Amino acid sequence: MTDTHRQRVLPTPLEADALMKSGRPVRVIAVQSINHYTGRPSVRDRRVPGAVDAEAYTDFQSPPSPEAGQRPLPRIETLQAAARRWGLTHDHTVIVYDDDRSLTAARAWWVLRWAGLKDVRVLDGGLWAWEKAGLPTASEPGRPAPSDIVLTPGNVPEFGPDEAARFAEAGVLLDARIRTNYIGGPVPAGQPPRGHIPGALSAPAPDNVTDYGTFIDAFALGELYGSLGADGSRPVGVYCGAGMSAAHTVLALASIGVEAAMYPGSWSAWVHDPGRPVVVGAKPR
Repeated sequence: MTDTHRQRVLPTPLEADALMKSGRPVRVIAVQSINHYTGRPSVRDRRVPGAVDAEAYTDFQSPPSPEAGQRPLPRIETLQAAARRWGLTHDHTVIVYDDDRSLTAARAWWVLRWAGLKDVRVLDGGLWAWEKAGLPTASEPGRPAPSDIVLTPGNVPEFGPDEAARFAEAGVLLDARIRTNYIGGPVPAGQPPRGHIPGALSAPAPDNVTDYGTFIDAFALGELYGSLGADGSRPVGVYCGAGMSAAHTVLALASIGVEAAMYPGSWSAWVHDPGRPVVVGAKPR
């Protein structure tokens, strides 16, 4: 666990600003969204200077399906068209940020790396932290020249329902949802079951960040995940409801040098098959 690990995936605003001024090719992406619970749109009148706009729920996922879950991975051709529009190349360092505790930015980070981009980072604390650091903002999005980048899928570790049990037995399977969803309970007739995959350990993604939306320090993250066995000594798999909080946890683990695989379909895909087991309660099994 070193500062280098964190800087490579979670630069502070000052580190990101220095990187943008270094002469290296850097592209900043503002991941815009509307909060599903409050209806509040993310801030659209202020951006990191030069940032291009992306949409969290269209650019980084496909429409839902029973088999693939609520947020399936995007079609690679669709994502490639967006990446070309954003002017991305494989030489770029890509910095993504949002205004939602890095939840949507983490999903963008994971998807872009899945598609083959090597150097993708999340601005720690997002736009709030950028402004708090006294750095300038711009009102208009960047308009880069389109690129001809070619993307390919499958460049980061992922797993499906058949591998979930193996993570629980031979490694560590983390459930990144809030704890009430992990515990589950009775549901009305016709509704999908609530609970967790057998053997999964509860590790709510909101614990990764402070009240201000910045990630907790490396020592605290190391203690948090080390206490669950996710210290790099065994394989780690992460799932959530539909592949967003899980990406946040994969990012948090990457910041302390622990590689983790993600189940893109997560719980929303797991419960599609009524034959898959569901554990209800606070214990893993």
